[in-house]
Amino acid sequence: MAFAQTDPQREVATLLVEALNLDVAPETIDPGAPLYGEGLGLDSIDILEVALVVSQRYGFQLRSDDEDNVRIFKSLASLADHIAANREPK
Repeated sequence: MAFAQTDPQREVATLLVEALNLDVAPETIDPGAPLYGEGLGLDSIDILEVALVVSQRYGFQLRSDDEDNVRIFKSLASLADHIAANREPK
């Protein structure tokens, strides 16, 4: 089942699938579903891997001690919004 995703959400969904070798199609990731635990089912190691790939691709750090991480990694939509707000201009 494909979900309606914005272009930034689709880009981040593709990044998640590629970085974590997920066995799902990017368009099947619900933008509002949790990334951590239930939902997409990522664990803390997955989140660290995503943070590394995001810093390499978008030019800013996601820090493990950031108190906003729960909000940032809440869903595909919240992660895509955070990246869009913080990425270095192309």
